[in-house]
Amino acid sequence: MKLASTQLACGALALMLAAPAAYAKVTPEEAAKLGQELTPMGAIQAGNADGTIPAWDGGITTPPAGYEPGMHHPDPFADDAPIATITAANVDQFQDKLSPGQLAMFRRYPDTWKMNIYPSRRSASYPQRIYDFAIANATTAELTADGNGVVNARESIPFPIPQNGLHAIWNHLLRYRGNTVRRIIGQVSPTSGGAYNLVKIDEQIYLSYAHPGASIESINNTLGYFLQEVTAPARLAGTILLVHETLNQEAEPRKAWTYNPGQRRVRRAPNVAYDNPGTASDGQRTSDQLDMFNGAPDRYNWELKGRREMYVPYNSYKLHSDSLEYDDIIQAGHLNQDVTRYELHRVWEVDATLKEGTSHIYARRTFYFDEDSWQIVAADQYDGRGEIWRVSEAHNINYYEVPLLWETVVTQYDVQNGRYLAFGLNNQDRIEIFNDDLELRQFTPEGLRRKGRR
Repeated sequence: MKLASTQLACGALALMLAAPAAYAKVTPEEAAKLGQELTPMGAIQAGNADGTIPAWDGGITTPPAGYEPGMHHPDPFADDAPIATITAANVDQFQDKLSPGQLAMFRRYPDTWKMNIYPSRRSASYPQRIYDFAIANATTAELTADGNGVVNARESIPFPIPQNGLHAIWNHLLRYRGNTVRRIIGQVSPTSGGAYNLVKIDEQIYLSYAHPGASIESINNTLGYFLQEVTAPARLAGTILLVHETLNQEAEPRKAWTYNPGQRRVRRAPNVAYDNPGTASDGQRTSDQLDMFNGAPDRYNWELKGRREMYVPYNSYKLHSDSLEYDDIIQAGHLNQDVTRYELHRVWEVDATLKEGTSHIYARRTFYFDEDSWQIVAADQYDGRGEIWRVSEAHNINYYEVPLLWETVVTQYDVQNGRYLAFGLNNQDRIEIFNDDLELRQFTPEGLRRKGRR
């Protein structure tokens, strides 16, 4: 992007000179730790001192016996029993392993909110090429001068040994979720009394950067393509959203279009970004909360606080199971906590504070990244008064047919209004299909127009 003035150019240069560590590659000596004392993704390979977090031994490398592609994923850890249950009565004993947002949930729902803690299973795993490129990227990848993009990276996370908060959020944005994804999912936003309507969404995702042979330089600043069609309820059915997700959104903003079945027209949708409401979310999720965080990081200052141990959703195969009906899961105030699973894991903590001169409904956001996968597994969102507003959790599983670790259900709890949103429910629908044949021509305004008129 051409800078508008000499003053801006000088400012960018000063920024680079003032904080070289923020943009520098790691040395070959540092990178040599990857695959040794650090995993290829940059996690500490060893367990913790007291043995409550095990060493990483490669994660899940083969599906469990009886699994066939297309099945809801059998739980490899179905025989595990909870080792503790945290409630409002004993939460003080565990608070050093909980986030402020999690503690707020115990205060908001003292009689019903609980966390069943299971043995920690470091199940995250990826294809070998993802590991190879993570290691290679460590000595080549750099942020752009403004931090709103990445250069010299390929196919995998760019910064397995992060030096700052921007490195961490770019690892989340560029982590491997397959080359393509097709899925039918449900979204609900219950009233405070628990009543809900199921919104069904058909998604197709083409992740350009993840394809073999791709690089930052070869994808023409487009990380991926996203097509989302609402199929139920009838009043919303036929609404379609198309997004071209750009890498450096400061240089080239995200491109988005919508198809309205009532008007039978395709329109540009420049507001599908930042804190505008998410699709059919009843105002319970912002656009940039999809996948826990997506889009441009330019409105926040990102501070890497370091690693910590924390109880987080993990290996949520029970919540993913096709033995559950949606009424078994959705309750007033929060999910049925009897079907969730929490484990102790090491996470990277990153604090994002709103930049002066920008706007967003969240003045501050704290993200917790699983060290084994770079999936954001929890997040706390604060209002302008500094109060906890919304608490996010990503209940994940290892999709071992690929393999990769990704969310199955994401929850956004509003501790102020007593409502929440759950996104990703597919217990009674077709599960995710990874690396299927999707064509780029489907992800154009013309393709959107054809799809809408069928």
